[in-house]
Amino acid sequence: MKEEPPMPNFSLPDDVFLRAADTFPTPFHLYDEAGIRSAIRDVKEAFAWAPAFREYFAVKALPNPRVLEIFRSENCGLDCSSLCELILAKRGGFSGKDIMFSANAMPPGEYTMAREMEAVINLDDLTDIETLLSHGGIPEEICLRFNPGGELKGGSAIMGQPGESKYGMTRPQLSQALGKLKALGVKRFGLHALLASNSIDREYYPTLARLLFTLGRDLSGEAGLPLSFINLSGGIGIPYRPEEKPNDIRAIGSAVKKVYEEVFGPVSPSGPAICTEMGRFMTGPYGWLVTRAVHEKKIYKDYIGVDACASCLMRPAMYGAYHHIHVVGKRDKAPDHIYDVTGALCENNDKFAWDRPLPEIAVGDLIVIHDTGAHGLAMGYQYNGRLRCAEVLLKADGEMRLIRRAETPEDYFSTLV
Repeated sequence: MKEEPPMPNFSLPDDVFLRAADTFPTPFHLYDEAGIRSAIRDVKEAFAWAPAFREYFAVKALPNPRVLEIFRSENCGLDCSSLCELILAKRGGFSGKDIMFSANAMPPGEYTMAREMEAVINLDDLTDIETLLSHGGIPEEICLRFNPGGELKGGSAIMGQPGESKYGMTRPQLSQALGKLKALGVKRFGLHALLASNSIDREYYPTLARLLFTLGRDLSGEAGLPLSFINLSGGIGIPYRPEEKPNDIRAIGSAVKKVYEEVFGPVSPSGPAICTEMGRFMTGPYGWLVTRAVHEKKIYKDYIGVDACASCLMRPAMYGAYHHIHVVGKRDKAPDHIYDVTGALCENNDKFAWDRPLPEIAVGDLIVIHDTGAHGLAMGYQYNGRLRCAEVLLKADGEMRLIRRAETPEDYFSTLV
């Protein structure tokens, strides 16, 4: 049998999971408010040196109003990319420069709403200029998304493949866009790029920063427009595997500061502002899918069926993504059994783990799947008539609060006419 892997980088005591499961029927996602607030404050401290720094939480990672309230109370903004995300932001009290709206093959009417809310518009394509002009108008400040093509490398390591990405404009298109926008009344601009996803390479942000800082400086001189901000977007990852080391956000922030000073000179309040749009880093480690073993099957392999399925957490089925799993009350037991951990969908990829060494599992055992605080329930769906599960918030004072009820069959049929 394989040796027992190290414990995950962040977890809660088993009595918390037991208390939650005694209060709410499984399956459900449990989120830790204290952990999320700690991550927010770590990021703000890491970039405290930066002019007018602001984190715009990527709503797509965890679109729950009660979680967004946490970010609002910590003076963060939101990164939105759809009509419903804009509505979430509006209902949560976000407006104006609280919102970064990133366009991408966007239905034109969504530009109209974003402009009515006075959100910062992040244009993805040259043709978006005409669309925006006729759906809300051109603001005085605007952001442009860059795609350098090829590969993004840090040292000898490849961090991302921008040339394979659908996002952003080429360098010549940026020049063309700024010329058009200036003629239409734009007074200042920002730059944005997301060139890697879930990177645990500490060089990613500094490498991206050098690219965007240099490009922004050059475009500003070329277009005769002030560079007002650089948005480093997201991409800072988390260690899904227990043996991986977490990103040191303070070291990353210091490295970005060094690049900033090399390109722009000494940091001053009048320099370009810095923004980030992290999602996974902010909430990912502070969420768990709590489920229960409901079936065991032994054929050519041993299978443990749980009461959750890919409708609650799609990443393993979609990407083959690894999520650490532990059995409540058995953390100190040897992982001397090999299981596939599965859901009930009529799809063979509806699995949370393949050939995973775990302690012996009995029907009724409580099972915790780690790092589901980002891109977990947010990616859920209703295939096979399997419904999305509940969300529970462990508040900083220890109270547990239901913040999204589980779907019911009535919800499933409610849109049928």
